[in-house]
Formats: sequence, structure tokens, C-alpha cells
Amino acid sequence: MIRLPLALTSVLVVAGAASAATTSFDSVVRPLLTQTCTGCHNDKLMSGGLNVNGFLEPASLTAKRDGWEIILKKLRSGEMPPRGNPKPPPEQLNALIKYVEAELDRIDKATKPDPGRVTAHRLNRSEYSNTIRDLLGVVFRADEEFPPDDSGYGFDNVGDVLTVSPALMQKYLSAAEQIASRAVGGDPLPKPSTFIRKDRIRRFDINTIQLMDRVEFDADYLVRANIIGHRGVTDKPVTLVISVDGKPLKTVEVPVQISAVNQQGGSTQRSFQEIKTFLTGGEHSFRAEFANDPGIKDIPKEARFNNNKNIYPETIEIIGPFPSSEPHPSQKKVLICDPASGAACVERILTSLAHKAYRRPITKPEAAALARVFVNAKTAGYSPAQSLQFAITAILVSPQFLFRVERDPKPGTVGQISDLEMASRLSYFLWSSMPDDELLRLAEAGKLHQTPVLDAQMKRMIADPRSASLAENFAGQWLEIRSLDAVKPDAKKFPDWSPDLREAMRTETRMFFEAILRDDRPLSDFIDGKYTFVNEMLAKHYGIEGVTGTEFRRVDLNTDQRSGVFTQGSVLTVSSYPTRTSVVLRGKYLLENILGAPPPPPPPDVPRLNEETVGVAKSLRQQMEQHRADAACASCHSRMDVLGFGLENYDAIGRWRTQDGKFPVDPGGAFPNGKSFSTPAEMKALLHDNMPEFTRCLTEKLLTYALGRGVESSDRRTVQDLLTQTAAHDYRFQSLVTAIIHSAPFQQRRGEKSRQELSQK
Repeated sequence: MIRLPLALTSVLVVAGAASAATTSFDSVVRPLLTQTCTGCHNDKLMSGGLNVNGFLEPASLTAKRDGWEIILKKLRSGEMPPRGNPKPPPEQLNALIKYVEAELDRIDKATKPDPGRVTAHRLNRSEYSNTIRDLLGVVFRADEEFPPDDSGYGFDNVGDVLTVSPALMQKYLSAAEQIASRAVGGDPLPKPSTFIRKDRIRRFDINTIQLMDRVEFDADYLVRANIIGHRGVTDKPVTLVISVDGKPLKTVEVPVQISAVNQQGGSTQRSFQEIKTFLTGGEHSFRAEFANDPGIKDIPKEARFNNNKNIYPETIEIIGPFPSSEPHPSQKKVLICDPASGAACVERILTSLAHKAYRRPITKPEAAALARVFVNAKTAGYSPAQSLQFAITAILVSPQFLFRVERDPKPGTVGQISDLEMASRLSYFLWSSMPDDELLRLAEAGKLHQTPVLDAQMKRMIADPRSASLAENFAGQWLEIRSLDAVKPDAKKFPDWSPDLREAMRTETRMFFEAILRDDRPLSDFIDGKYTFVNEMLAKHYGIEGVTGTEFRRVDLNTDQRSGVFTQGSVLTVSSYPTRTSVVLRGKYLLENILGAPPPPPPPDVPRLNEETVGVAKSLRQQMEQHRADAACASCHSRMDVLGFGLENYDAIGRWRTQDGKFPVDPGGAFPNGKSFSTPAEMKALLHDNMPEFTRCLTEKLLTYALGRGVESSDRRTVQDLLTQTAAHDYRFQSLVTAIIHSAPFQQRRGEKSRQELSQK
């Protein structure tokens, strides 16, 4: 028996596999592409910028991988061949898709894994604010103080775009000084004064007023509710509630009658109630309301602002700042001992803070440098508390605080990130903030890479209230809910729109996302979850009965009008124009965020619809069909509009409707694969059937957010593995998060390319 050398055997095996692949390509792929695709995608036409002639050989599976991914996506969704064109039998299309997927999978397995690399990551505004909060207990609104962060791949936590300008560095220095002063409280406060902001007081009704105002110092303040008017001697007292930032601080009975002994007749009576409370520097909401007013129903509406016949809250005043009677929360967090007691205490405070701020143990030279800042300030005549503020400022402007920097393995090699780096990746993914003490402790003990430990930490962190940042920052950008602040629906057409309704919509979507995350619900809930979170205002907006009060609560949805996130007011409003709905914006929204198949940018000089005739001379559907008659518009609008029409039962601020102007709403449409629907519920049922594509889209976006970099060609194998693992666990949200944190791109990094690799490139 002749034995072949092992190397030669491998060559023969590979050659045999390549030969078999070529045979299959010749029989499964080339004939279908030639017969079905080359008529439009050829050297002359190149429809959609694609020339299929470059994909007619097996080598194209490697050389033109990106193009094959696009082709597969179009074929899977049924977008190609386009409607109206002859389509090959489904078994032929499926055979091509399965063959190409299998070949690409084989190529990926034979390719050296590449986890990619993340550049040095500057804390974005949200991460900075949250980190300051968890490090020092100081509430700092970086979104108000710093310029907006740039976005990449749809998110503002991508390291490549988080640059640092000289202006931002100046902002960092100013902010660090302010934050350190607030944390320690070493600087003297100005003399107390009264802040009267009548122009900022908003009246909700006769019994409720609210003031939005800013205080500059972390200190005690008097919140005073001024009351005007009176009623008769037999009227019952009212219950006044003074609240700050939604939290009731004082509830008291207020007499409403004039004195029975000394009748004042028509003269105006004034009184006030006040409460002293600690406030952090920044914007606050102050509210005064008669929560229980049994006599108001007996006073005619036209007389309720008559000071001789009624009593009501008139204004709110803020008086301060006053020195706190006891250490405020930030001081308790920072001043673990008295800095005036000596160097040992100062070293203990600074070492503890720097350890957390740098997200790793600090070195002796670093500790010595911070101690010198304290000593130099004290020598210059500053108090121990003020000297400590200088040292804390130095921590907050250090690159070790402002940047997350990971060590590279050797050039061109792949290495595991350290446990400390893993702790930061995990905390900034789930919390948009620094690791807490437990996470740091496990990382420093070298236990965080252990699968049971990592999984337990993930579950603990998701259960923690700080995971709300994932809803705020990931969902806010994925679902584009951050754009709500910029949306201004036309007041004449939508008189019900208000800042409170906008905030209620935002709260609904945030709480819905948090419920899916924390309850480990299936991802399909985003499409058709039959529950949501509303208060009385939003419930009335949706036509949901039985909900009263300002508190949000979970409600089950028992009609086909509402289910999932895409029938929520926030999504429907950001995908509309100020004056009307937009099937284009809504269709594009679904293509980008659900199907992961964004359309190309529109051509220049696209004619706009005549807004005056929408719903008057013609229905919106009729006008859009006329628009699609233009061949230059048809290719994209045939994909977007039919999806957008599926949401036409919802007006531009998310209310259910059956009429659009004079015309009945027709929500019928069809997906690119030809499957049609006639109602929003039927459209969502088809979306639910398309779970793999929705999961792929969501997976790529969540992986981008988790890594802080875009998904690259080398991540394709990872994305497929994530899909497989998530599907194996019934598409549960936490199974996707678990799969991401165990993936190679999350746990490893590639070193810089070697000089040889760069020269070859």
C-alpha cells in the first residue's frame, strides 16, 4: 500500500473540494445568474450599480465577498428579481442561496479568525455623565455642557469618530473644576438670594403649577409655594403638595377661608408654604399642587381665578444657596476621611478615587503625582478641602479617565483582552458607565473571563437600574427616539401635541425596551408584543380606557390596533413630517431598522408632493402611486412605500385613524418578496415570519454598539454564530447579549498590522 505524504494528501483534499465546488457553482449558480440577472445587471446597464458578469466564476465568492453578501440579502428578502420580472422556480433560488451560504461558511471556517480592534475610546457625553455620577455622586449634564458627539454606523459611542478638539479639552478642564468643587464642597457659597422666575412657571390647571429652573451650587435651598386668594369660612381646607423632580417633599393642609373674626371682604389674601431641601447644581422641576381640593367643583370655571372666590397656587420661588446642615451625598461618597487630618487620609481618598476613575489599580508614581498636586495647592494657601479639589480635577482631566485604552498584542497577532479591560467593555456596554466595585474586584482577581462568573455578572448588571442606559442610548439611537426632541408637529393640525405627550411617548418606548431586556422576552416582542406602558395622557391618546393618573403602568393590548414598538407614538412621530404622515419615511424606517436593507440615498432635485392637495384632491396613496410612475423613482419607492402604507392607519403623532382627509385609509401593501397584507396586524405577522432577518439586523446594530466600532467583513462569521445561538434559545434578548459578550470580537483584539502587512497592502 502506497502512503502519500500528509502535505500532499491535504493538497489533494483541498483540490477535490475546490473541484466539487466548481461543479456545483457551474450547475447551481452560473445558469441562474446568467438567465435571470444579467439582463439588467450587465456591462451596459449595471442596474443598482451591480454588474453580475463579475460573479459568474467560483473565485468571486472570495474576491467579491461584499458583493455576494448584497446579492444574498436581496435574494433572501425576495427583492430580486423585482416584481413584474420573470422569477425562477423557488427551489432554484433556494438552491443558489443555500449553496452560496454554505460556500461562504466554508471559506470563513478556513480563514484565520480576526476579532478586529477598537481604537482608544473617548467617553462620549452620556458615558461621561454616568461615570461622574457613579464615581463622585455628582449629577452633571454633559449634554448641556459639551458639544454633540459625532456618530458612526448609527451610534455615538464608536471610537473612530470620538475625536478631541482644543475646545472640548477646555470644556473638560472647566467641567472638572466645577465637578470637583461640587463633590467636595470646599469653596465658599455666595450669599443666599431669592430666585423669582415667573416667566418659567407653567400652569397645568387652576390647582397645579410647575417651575423648571436651574441652581448653580450643590447646597440647601428653600422651595416656597406662594398661595393667593380665599374662600368662605365654611369651606374645607385643601391639601398642598410641594414636589421636586417628581418626588413629594411636603404635604400639608392649607386653610382656605378668611378669618371669621376679622372679615377682610374683597381684599386679597396671600400665604406661603416652604420646605428646605438639598439640591444638586443643575436643572430641576418644582411643582406645587392642591392634590385634594373638595371645594373646587362648586366654584364656576369663570370664577376660579377670582381671588375673592377661590384660592390657588400662584408662584414658586427658590431661595438659597445655604450651607448644608450635614454632608451631602457627594461628600459622603468622596470624603471617606477628613483631608485636614493628614497625608495618610489624602492618599487614601485619592488612591480610592483614581482606582475607580482609571478603572484599574493605580501605580505608585501616579499616586505620588496626585499627592503633589494636593501639597502644592495647600502650600499656596488653599484649604485642605480646596487642595483636594485640585487633585480630583487632575484625575478628571487625565487621559486615563477620559479614554478607555486597551493594550495591543504583538503586531499582527490576536490576544485575549485583560479582565480589567473586559470589565470596562461590559460596564460601558450595559451601563454606559464605569465598572462598579464588584466588577473591578472580580477583574482584579482574574475571574471575569470564567464563563459562569461572566454570565452571572451580566444578569446582575441587567437587573441593575443602571441598565436603563442601554434603553436610553442603544434603543434611543437604533429606534431614532432621540429625534423626538427635534420633531415639531404642526400645532394647527395636531393641537393635542405637547412636551408632556412627547415625554410620555419616549417613556413608553424606553420602558418597553427595558421590559424586553430585563424580563428576557423574545425579540419578536419588538414586532408584535401585546403589551405596553402608558399613563392617563398616553392612554387617552391611544384610545385605551381605564388608565388614570400620571404614573406609567403596564397594560395588556387586546386589539389589533397596537402591538410592538412600531405602533408606538414615538416611532410613528419620528417617521412623519410635521404636517402629515410619510409612507416614504416609515417604509425607509422599516427597511433600515427591521429588515436591515436600507435604500440608497434619493437622487437630487426630487420633486416634493403638493402638501395642499394631500387628503383633499387626491389620497396620499394616489399621489404616491403617481410619484412612482417616474422610472427614476420607482426602484426605491416600490420597496419603501408599500411598507409605509402598512402604518397609514396611524396619523403623524401616532393616533389611530380610518380616514385621511376626505379619503378612507388603505393600509394594504406588500413586502419585497411579494407577500401582501391588508392591515397593520397582517403586516406585523409577516414581519414576525421574517425573524431571522430582523434578528440579523438587530444583532449587527447591537454588536456595533457593544464593540464601539462598525461591523466589518471579518465579523461575518461572528454574526452568523450569534444568530444561530440566539435562535437556539427562542430568540430571547438576553441570549443575544450573552452570545455577544462571549464572542471573539468582544473578548479579544488584534494587534496593529505589522510593517510587512502594511507594505503589502
